[in-house]
Amino acid sequence: MKTLLRELTFPLIAVIAAFIIGGLIILAIRDNPFEVYGILLNSAFGLFDARGNFTFDNWGYTLFYATPLIFTGLAVAIALRCGLLNIGAEGQLYMGAFAAAWVGLTFTGLPSIILVPLAIVGAMVAGGIWGAVPGILKARFGSHEVINTIMMNFIALGLLSYLVQYHFKEPSDAIMETHEIVPAGRLARFYTLLAPFGINFPYRIPLNASFLLAILTCVLVWVFLWKTKWGYELRAVGANPDAAEYAGISVKKQIILAMALSGAIAGMVGINEVLGYRYRYYHDFGASYGFTGIAVALLGRNHPFGVLLAAILFGALTRGGLFVDIFTENVSKDLVQVLQAIIILFVAMEYFFRGKLLRLIPQLATK
Repeated sequence: MKTLLRELTFPLIAVIAAFIIGGLIILAIRDNPFEVYGILLNSAFGLFDARGNFTFDNWGYTLFYATPLIFTGLAVAIALRCGLLNIGAEGQLYMGAFAAAWVGLTFTGLPSIILVPLAIVGAMVAGGIWGAVPGILKARFGSHEVINTIMMNFIALGLLSYLVQYHFKEPSDAIMETHEIVPAGRLARFYTLLAPFGINFPYRIPLNASFLLAILTCVLVWVFLWKTKWGYELRAVGANPDAAEYAGISVKKQIILAMALSGAIAGMVGINEVLGYRYRYYHDFGASYGFTGIAVALLGRNHPFGVLLAAILFGALTRGGLFVDIFTENVSKDLVQVLQAIIILFVAMEYFFRGKLLRLIPQLATK
């Protein structure tokens, strides 16, 4: 735990620095940064509405927006632990979402206790296969995973666009989406989960059981990476592939395993989207979840607990940005993207701050 806290120190500094620079930008466009940040943070984490009434809306939506980012952040983190950069989480999550919808549209006679797990497995298998392909190409032919995964994104979007347009969409529907899945294939929302405890969680908030599944996935990924032989071998390949191979670890096997697991977890985004929210596959639903997952993984130091915190932060920025856009005079919701970009820039500059800057300080002290 001490090691994790030490590792999270610099990302915390990066977040604080990003907010400071963001405040200067807000001042430059003649708005009050304290008021803007007050609106952003209160609308993301506040427990009371404008009338002083207790509300679940802020936290509920923040956690809902964070759920897909937890999955994509974990997906990217697993690949990075093996020394791979998975740019293809976007395509993998689309494949997973479509597979979950296909299961819910095909096996309509199954009871919920079977259909929901089957749809979850379908999403993971589809995403895993889509991630394994560039892994195999990397292991077998040495082709770079970044190029392969980017190309797989385009293939996935084009393929799914064709399938939805010509095979799964209602002819009268102008929106690129499938039919609704059967009720037996839907995940319970927090409204249903908390009702037996006497908690009146609003049904309008789309937070659902997939958030709990995301938390469980964080725990399972941590167990896999740090408590199993396979996780140790995967991390060993990421640290030094030559040394790992010399120690008898199959580098090619670990590359394929890491990309397949990464794709499977990215595919789980479809569980939240299809089974817990829209109850159908909706094309272009992703909102760049796959690419934002890279930022979440980097900020979270490729650790499941760090990814969880980073995803909640980015979910809070998404939630708060909507209210900043409405209730401020000169600041738009684009401030969220600015803050995210600055955070990642500072995280990427860690080598400078921990390396060159630390070497510069003793030199200055001797003058």
